[in-house]
This record gives sequence, structure tokens and C-alpha cells, in this order.
Amino acid sequence: MQKRLEGRVALVTGASSGIGEATALALAEAGARVAIAARRRDRLDTLAARLAPLGAEPLVLVADLVSETEAQRVVKETEAHYGRLDILINNAGVMYLEPVAEADLGRWRHMLELNVLSLIAASQAALAGMRARRDGHIVNVSSVAGRVANPNAAAYAATKFGVVGFSESLRREVYKDNIRVSVIEPGMVATELREHIGHAGARQAVEARVAEMRQLQPEDIADTILFCVTRPSYVCINEVLLRPTDQER
Repeated sequence: MQKRLEGRVALVTGASSGIGEATALALAEAGARVAIAARRRDRLDTLAARLAPLGAEPLVLVADLVSETEAQRVVKETEAHYGRLDILINNAGVMYLEPVAEADLGRWRHMLELNVLSLIAASQAALAGMRARRDGHIVNVSSVAGRVANPNAAAYAATKFGVVGFSESLRREVYKDNIRVSVIEPGMVATELREHIGHAGARQAVEARVAEMRQLQPEDIADTILFCVTRPSYVCINEVLLRPTDQER
């Protein structure tokens, strides 16, 4: 049986672990050629070794995606290497949680730049080629924090609400070019993301919540993304919100 993404080219940012890693593998298993971007070359090389036997012809792109220039570079290098980019998965991000009164604004600035501006820059860079071919799909990974703003998560929620708003606005700008935009909003997922939390109280509060639930796994999010990008071209899954069954908010 023909693989659903055979002939398609995808770029996954934040691919060195968690959701990004799982998504790269899912896309490759569906037949896509896959470029993977992140900071950690060793992790990317390990992932590339898993992608190659699947026929993904992996392209390793080492980049610090907090830089909008780097975000645009990985898009351009993917297009140059494969001759096109059909699917852009904007997954790179961090989660810094702390009370507003105690916030490290430098850390929050870094989060805003990576979670929002870098995602915007990569999306912008992909548009010209997608418009020229009248085909393309941009998938932006947000969070349940893009729907519900909790204490200690003011800036993180601001970034994720921003991703949701940007995604809907972009969709309305490009749908006539046959470009699809999807935003994915996971609840608690078992990834490295919580390791970024520097505020002890905020981290303890999150860990206490996690201990009470069966978390989503990265593969669950990858399956959701794969569902979105394998729909017929006339179907655009605009937004998917998914939580663990045990998660209330």
C-alpha cells in the first residue's frame, strides 16, 4: 500500500527529543523525507540514524532557533536540499514558569522569542515556496496553555495564546493559496519540557499535578499531527485540543 506522505518533504523543529522526535519518526514512517532541526547535534544524529532506514533521507540542521535568522535558515536549507518544503512542523519551544512578581524577564524574553517569533519567522520563510506551488501545510504546536491561563504561567500562556492567534490569522491569509494551517494544543505530555522550569515552587506545583495523572506520550501528539497532514487537500484541521483523560484544566 502506498505510504500517505510519499513524495512529501517535511521539516520538524525541536526534533532532538519529545514531540519533535516522535513526529519526525511518524512522518518518515508515512513516507515523507524529513529534515530535523535543533541545537543538539548528537541527538539529531541519533535520530537521523533511525530515520534513514525508513527512507526519510534525513537532513540534519543544527540551529539555535531562538534566532529568527536561524529559523528562516533551516527552512531555506530544507528547500535547497530537497527542492521543496511541503510540511513545516513548528515544534521548538521552552516552558519557563514562575510568578509574575518574581519573573526573570531575560528568561521570559528568550521564551517569547523562541515560542512565538521564531515560529513566525519559519512560517514566513516557508510561504513563498508553498504559494508558488499552491500547496503546503504549516503545523504549529501550542498548548492547552493557549486556552487556559494558570498561575505561574503568565508568560508561557502569553506565548501559547500568541501561537493560537497567529495560526488563525495566518490561515485566513493563505487558505486561498491552498495552504493549510493547523494548531495543536496538548495538555500534559511526558517530555523534557518541565526540566526548563527554574523556579522551585512552580516546578514542584507542576510535578504534583503530573503525579496525579496518566500523561500524554509524545507519540500521541505525533499521531495527531500525522492525522492533520494526511487529510485530503480540501480538508484543513484548524485546531486540535487534547488532554490526558485525567487532566481537568
